[in-house]
Order: sequence, then structure tokens, then C-alpha cells
Amino acid sequence: MNDAKKTKVAVIGSGNIGTDLMIKVIRLSKTLEMGAMVGIDPDSDGLARARRMKVPTTHEGVDGLIAMDGFDEIGIVFDATSAKAHVANAAKLAPYGKKLIDLTPAAIGPYVVPPVNLDQHLEDEADNVNMVTCGGQATIPIVNAVSRVTPVAYAEIVASISSRSAGPGTRANIDEFTETTSQAIEAVGGAGRGKAVIILNPAEPPMIMRDTVFCLIGDADEGEIRASVEKMVGEVSAYVPGYRLKQEVQFTPIPADEPTHTLLPDGGTVTAVTTKVSVFLEVEGAAHYLPAYAGNLDIMTSAALRVAESIAERSSGAA
Repeated sequence: MNDAKKTKVAVIGSGNIGTDLMIKVIRLSKTLEMGAMVGIDPDSDGLARARRMKVPTTHEGVDGLIAMDGFDEIGIVFDATSAKAHVANAAKLAPYGKKLIDLTPAAIGPYVVPPVNLDQHLEDEADNVNMVTCGGQATIPIVNAVSRVTPVAYAEIVASISSRSAGPGTRANIDEFTETTSQAIEAVGGAGRGKAVIILNPAEPPMIMRDTVFCLIGDADEGEIRASVEKMVGEVSAYVPGYRLKQEVQFTPIPADEPTHTLLPDGGTVTAVTTKVSVFLEVEGAAHYLPAYAGNLDIMTSAALRVAESIAERSSGAA
């Protein structure tokens, strides 16, 4: 596909996530091209890099984007700012008919986790889709892989990331991270109840992102669950090469007197919980902009790129 047929995109947010996403678009995408890099700090490294790469820039936020020459040609806008900022950005962009891909925990639009429900939302043609969180992108596919085999009464994810890879935006959104991820574990992953925990690890040298997924289930075929999880890991690693299992899926019997009822959904009938499924993951970043230990950022930008390319390909096919 030549440049004339590529879909132009804008990235709002010239911090770590936005800059990594810009570089991925430029280096990797055959269907997208950068139309604008948007920030609010004229001295940010992201805007400086964009200028060096001949990408049009503005340091006047979304208002500056809307006023830019070529704004009408932009079809997709990534928002890599903060949950609060995205609410305002989405409202300003609403009249212009752009497709918004939200990398904040604002969750105005439906949650999208590419190997689980991307096709569904391409069919829905949603104008604003939400990428959940880095922990959600890493773990919700696993919860879904288990729930495809057997009902998951409760799923808990623990995302451990290097403190160095958590910038001001990530820290400001910690509360939204846990709430949004927990909701998406249920809505997308298929768990009866979801719980999310994030740990900012200050260890030096910095640790690679590690994720743990616990699922409480009833009696089920362990081989089928293991195969489903391994298949899902393969699907995610197709667009996040550093995504992998740290060890085999583990199954632990739950004693009959274990008080698991406090974790289970309120109301309704839940299959008797007999087994805890434990899945241990590691996410190494591609180091396009940030060090390899920042896999939490890499999986978000890689997933967002996957969604944008799919939207572009669908639009091109429709045309």
C-alpha cells in the first residue's frame, strides 16, 4: 500500500506512550501514516522527535489539532493523555467524525482487547473505543481463554511494572486503572467478578512487566484450559512479540472449607468453585522508544496500533 492510500492518524499526548505509538506508526504500519503529534508542552521530547521525523506538530492541545492544516484528512485520533483529559478531548472532537482510540482509563467507549472482541466492535463501528489498561491488555485475554472452556466465577489480575515505566499520567490514573481493569475483566474477559491490582516495583535494575492471573473455576478439563491459554498467548504475541508465558499453567485444588464465597458474584447461581487456575506472564517491550522493561507501555501501544490498522483496513475495503 503506498502512502497515498494510508489512513492519516493523530496522536494526542507527547509523553512516553504517545511517542512510542508515533514511532510504531512510522516504523511498522503499512496502513497508517502520522498526520499530527499533539502536546501541551512545547519542549517535550515527543514533540521534538516528531519535528525531527517531519511529523506536523502542535503544542496547543486538541484546539491546536483542530486548527491545523490537514486536520480534515485525519481519520483516526489516538488519545494518550489521561482519563480526565480524554473526556474533554472527546467532547471537542465529537463534531468532526473522527474515530477515537482511547489509551486512557476513561472508558467512554466500549472496551477493546484485540484477540477477544476487536471484530465485534469493527462490526459495531464504534466512534470511540477504549484500550482498557496495560494490565488489562496483558491479562484479559487469559481470563477469556479460560472462560471459553469453563465459567470463571472470579478472576484476579496482578500487574507488576517497573516504577521507572510509570510516568505522571500512569500515576495520576492508578484509581481509574483498577476500576476500569476490574470492569473489563468481567465485561470482556467473561468473569463473574473481576479484581485488578497494580504494583509499581522500584527494583533496580528495572524489572520487566510481570502479570499474574488467578481464576476460580469448577470442575473442568485441565488440558482444554491449558490449550486455550497457550493458543491465546500465541494470538497476543503475534502483535506483541515480547508477550510470553513464564511457566506452565497451574491448577490448585481448593479445600471445601475455603471461604471463597466472599470473592464470588452477588446473587445468581455460581458453579461450585473447586480449582484455582494460575497463569504467569511476562511482557518485554520492543524498545522502539523506551527500554525493553517497559512492556506495560509496549502492549498498550501495540494493541492500539492493531485496532487502528484494523479500522483502516476495514474502511479501505468498504471504500
